[in-house]
Amino acid sequence: WGWLVGLLVVGVLSAILPFPKAASLVVIFGAAVAKALLVAANYMHLRFEPGLIYAIAISPIVLFVVLTLALVPDIVFGR
Repeated sequence: WGWLVGLLVVGVLSAILPFPKAASLVVIFGAAVAKALLVAANYMHLRFEPGLIYAIAISPIVLFVVLTLALVPDIVFGR
C-alpha cells in the first residue's frame, strides 16, 4: 500500500516540478505501469495462480504499453 502512495507522489511531483514534458511523461507512465504490476501481484493474488492466468493478466499490460508508445510521437511532436 505504501509503494502505491509513493508512486502516486512521484507522478504528481513530476507533473508539478519544472521538468521537461517528455521526462515527466516517462516518469508518470513508468509509475503507472509499476502501480499496475503491484496491484496485479498483490491484490489480485497473481503470485499464486498458474501460468495461464498470469499470461491472461499480462496481456492488457502489454496492450497498454503498445498503445502508449503509439501515442508518444503525437505527444512529442504536438500533432
